[in-house]
This record gives sequence, C-alpha cells and structure tokens, in this order.
Amino acid sequence: MANLLVIHGPNLNLLGEREPDHYGYEKLEDINRRLESIARAAGHSLECFQSNAEHALVERIQSARHECIAFIIINAAAYTHTSIALRDALAAVAIPFVEVHLSNVYRREPFRHRSYLSDIALGVVAGLGPLSYDCALRAILGMLDRALP
Repeated sequence: MANLLVIHGPNLNLLGEREPDHYGYEKLEDINRRLESIARAAGHSLECFQSNAEHALVERIQSARHECIAFIIINAAAYTHTSIALRDALAAVAIPFVEVHLSNVYRREPFRHRSYLSDIALGVVAGLGPLSYDCALRAILGMLDRALP
C-alpha cells in the first residue's frame, strides 16, 4: 500500500463556482472523494490538501517527506507560474510528482505558459478538466503496479 498526496493551490476551493468555462462545474470535494475512492479501490491511501496560502503549501510538501508519501499530485494553480518556493520544496523532498491543470494553459494568457514545476515533474496533465486529476492518479497507480514484485 502506498500513501499518495493531492495538493490543490489557491482558488481551487471555489471549483464549481469560479469561471466554469475554464474549470468546469465539479466541486473540489467531489474530485477529492472520487480520487480517494479510486486510490482505495487500488489498495492505496490518498490524502487531499488545499490552501490559498503559499507557505501552507510549502509546509505540507515538506511534511510529506516524513510521512512516507510515495507520489504527489499537485495543481499549484496560479503559484505554478510564480512560485520558486513551491519548486524548491518539491525538489527538496524529492518525492515524484505529477503536475495537474484543469484548463489547457497553452490556450490561455501568455503568462500561464510558464511553469516553475514542469521541468522537475514526472509528468504534466492539462486541459482535461477534473479528469486531469484522474489521469494523473491512474498513471501513478500504473507505476505502482509495475513496481510491485
């Protein structure tokens, strides 16, 4: 059994209400429940964490190092494009992670085209709405299955 962590950045607590043309109508709680159910069915545990505060996200990443977290799924939201602190925290803990975006950032404003996380991520899933999270989790579960004897 592996321990998995999903980290949601700023404004994702407003999913379902905020700019549904970009982010869809599904609420964060529904996404979290679905991910927890998928992980549990595969025999793994999954915890979800959301914060609008950069320091809280950094602290959660740092604490994951001591919790035997095997993989992180992170949607850093706006901090993707601004936060060297999140990048440094992810690099420091050396836990493999998948970067997730609900919208296709390359079809949006130019400032969203730059990610401080992508080049150190295992992979990036973007543009599939809430299913972006599911794809990231399925990929991680596949990696875990291949790693088992």
